[in-house]
This record gives sequence, C-alpha cells and structure tokens, in this order.
Amino acid sequence: MNKVLEEMLEKYHPLNIKDKTNAIKEILQEIVLSGLSRGGFFNEAAFYGGSALRIFYKLNRFSEDLDFALVSPNKDFSLDKYIPYVSKELNSYGLNLDIKIKEKTKESNITSAFLKGDTKEHILMFFPKENLEELSYLLKDIKIKFEIDINPPEGATYELKYKLLPTPHQIQVYDEPSLFAGKIHAILCRGWKERVKGRDLFDYVFFLSKETKFNLKLLENKLKESKYIDASEVLTLDKVKTMLIDKFKSINYDNAKEDVISFIDNTSSLDIWGEDFFITITDNLSIS
Repeated sequence: MNKVLEEMLEKYHPLNIKDKTNAIKEILQEIVLSGLSRGGFFNEAAFYGGSALRIFYKLNRFSEDLDFALVSPNKDFSLDKYIPYVSKELNSYGLNLDIKIKEKTKESNITSAFLKGDTKEHILMFFPKENLEELSYLLKDIKIKFEIDINPPEGATYELKYKLLPTPHQIQVYDEPSLFAGKIHAILCRGWKERVKGRDLFDYVFFLSKETKFNLKLLENKLKESKYIDASEVLTLDKVKTMLIDKFKSINYDNAKEDVISFIDNTSSLDIWGEDFFITITDNLSIS
C-alpha cells in the first residue's frame, strides 16, 4: 500500500466490513479535500455539513457526503476547473476513481458531482488480505457525493483549518455555531418522508453535549430561503425552541435510529432517544 494511505489508515481499527467501508470512504474524502485545496477551491468556498463536523470537530459518527457553500453567491460557478486537481490527487496515490459532474435537469442552487470506485484493485490497496466475497460487498458502497451551494444565504462565519495528511493543506470551514445552525435547519426542513434522517438528530445531541451555541442569523436566513418562516419574521431563540419541540413530537424514533446505526460504534447511546428526551435537551439551546 502507498505509504501515505497506510499512515491515514492507522487511526482506524476496523473490526468488520462496515468499519472498513467507512474508513475507506473517509480517507477518500480527505484526499478529495486535499485536491480541492490544492486547486484553490477554498478561496471561494467553505466546507460544512456532517463530514466537516466529523473531520474537523471530532463528531463521533461517520458521514457519507461532502457539502460546500460558496462564500459569495455565483450563479456562474463551475466545478470543471477543480476536477483535474481532485483527479490528480487521487491518481497520485494509485486511486483511479471516476469523478462525474451531475448535469442539472432544472434550475438549482446546488452543483453536484460523484466520486465512484468500480475496481477491486482499489479496495485491495487498503485491505489486501480480504477475500473476494467481502471485497464485492465493499465495492458497492464506495461512492461519495459532493455538493456545492452556489447561492447560499448570508450569515455564515468561518474558520481556517489545517490538515497534515495526505499532504499539508488549508481548508475554509463553517465554524461550529454556523454548522449547528445548518443542522437545526436540516431537522426542521429536510423532507424526511418515510426515511427519518437520524443522523441529523445524532448531530443535534453532539452539539448540545459540547454546549455549542448556534448562529441565529444564519438559521433565520436559511429558514426564510426554505420558506419555512415568513420573509418579514424576526427569529428568536424561543421561536426556534418551539419549532423544534413541535418537530420532535412528530418523529418516528425507531426509523431515526435505523438511519444512524451503521455510522456509529456505540449504538447503546440511541436507547434513550424519544420525544421526551429531545424536547428536554432542547431547553439547553443557546445562541452565539
């Protein structure tokens, strides 16, 4: 295995196929971030979402996708000029994965791309002693989506973060209050339908356990953009608590647990989940 990949894999202690899949995905995510940084992507964009929370703020669950937002809206933004940097970064470690930009079928503020691994040789680089049956199972799961919001609401605040692997690089990231605002927005506005996004609830508990305050202005702007509140409304902490409490009364917590269980190690932490639990801890919510 490439020496750098070996170093990146050392922090993981995978016990099963699920663990190995998550480790590979996260290493690929970090290589993508390094390539984007090398191409100057973070001069105009910032990293946010569950993967940002995991990689830079020690969230104790794995995350699937890479989410970004431009610092200033730009309807003409294109990923095209950054893809070669990501491809070069991946290729330098022998990872010849495909990257495809998703063609838009309708007007949208989101630009998307997918990273896919489709050969067993790539998996063998990480776990050369695995048998072919397990490798086939792993292979189906190696897919990473990254999305860029090219017209984000105003109000986010940022931090510069540094990583040493795969090579030293700098990344602009939403700070914790802004990440928390995004997570509250997701809980209130995500179209869950039959599949409840338990990962949002898990992250909500994580923020409150760290006594993280949330960015009220960013949340207000995001809720207005989603038409969840009226454009003239002034958001307050009490209003946010009331909206969340109403939401927590409507959630199927069994479905929520099912969604998050494959991304965490300590599944017993979900035993307490329920309406009363989430309503009670919401009393600890505070603004930055």
